[in-house]
Amino acid sequence: MADKKLGDVRTQFVEKVSKGIICAVLDDLLQEGVLNDEEVERVKEKSAVTQDQARILIDGVRKKGPKASLIAIKSIRSRDAFLADQLSLTAFLGAPGSLAPGPRAMSSVEETQPVESREGIKLCPPNLFEKIQKEESDKIYPILPDSKTRTRFALIICNIDFESARFSRRDGAEVDMAGMKHLLTVLGYTVESHKNLCSEGMASRLREFAARKEHKTSDSTFVVLMSHGLRAGLCGVKSQGENSDILSHDTIYSILNNKNCPGLRDKPKVIIIQACRGENKGVIYVSSADAPLADSLSPAPRLLEDYESDAIQWVHVESDLICFCSTTPDNVSWRSPQTGSIFIVQLIKHMQEHAWRCHLEEIFREVQHAFKNNPLQMPTKERATLLKRFYLFPGH
Repeated sequence: MADKKLGDVRTQFVEKVSKGIICAVLDDLLQEGVLNDEEVERVKEKSAVTQDQARILIDGVRKKGPKASLIAIKSIRSRDAFLADQLSLTAFLGAPGSLAPGPRAMSSVEETQPVESREGIKLCPPNLFEKIQKEESDKIYPILPDSKTRTRFALIICNIDFESARFSRRDGAEVDMAGMKHLLTVLGYTVESHKNLCSEGMASRLREFAARKEHKTSDSTFVVLMSHGLRAGLCGVKSQGENSDILSHDTIYSILNNKNCPGLRDKPKVIIIQACRGENKGVIYVSSADAPLADSLSPAPRLLEDYESDAIQWVHVESDLICFCSTTPDNVSWRSPQTGSIFIVQLIKHMQEHAWRCHLEEIFREVQHAFKNNPLQMPTKERATLLKRFYLFPGH
């Protein structure tokens, strides 16, 4: 059982774990509902000595039973693979019959054989890859073979230091940037990254990226944008407030639409935004009364009819795009100076765990579910116009 395993490695864990890993594991346990805010603060405030914090953490989790202990072991493995190997936790997770059923059954294709990993990301086995390709061929985005002819590119823009005293330094953003770059690289993307740009600089880098000729021989792209944010958009490093040096979301979508980014037409374009979108905390108190029913949908508009093509064709201005934001409009997004943004941490974790068998929107739902018991923020899908399922098929 997982709680017995934690007991067996308790002494080694206390001796070897670092304070940064303790903080990261606490974030995971809080988001998974294993620990509450008071319990997390008890670990942090009890003593400044790392070993004492480690003892309180591991003893508190063990008392909650096998399920909580299993979540803690998975967290330790994802946060520090070397430490997990030293404690034989990696072998424990991989042992037949050692894993208890997870808290949720995912609605994707079931595992067909053991999965290998590459630098923390589980790989899609060949038989599962072939099964999905055969059974869902007309419902999934095609991917190009992993060869010298495929030119996948991704873009990361991360603002950390700002000129105005109103905006603090985004400590921990370097961790986010490194984590996303590693994830996308292992998934087969050549990552172009930039730091500390004004809004026009961000827009210019986006336009240059959208115009890349290599997109013609790509099958998809990721664009990751991380900065301070306001309701109006993402803050450039020269931002003074609501109406100065702001990159609006609409500008981002316009640059990556089918008109301005023709090389990625009919291909999935994924935008990840880590930024506040206002100053509200995103938490309310509710009664147990039933929620109101949603408004009924209005009839769909009629499609264009009786048109003939003459050397041109109609295409949607924007399609095959999805944006995943770290929080809902008007609300803040939270970041640890030591371990990075909790949204990026969860996104990387679930991509590593589930990309081998789940399509992207299902992975995004898993990320959202991780915040169910932690009302600090709620990641939000926007501008979702993916017409098919986007499987990343790591390893292919």
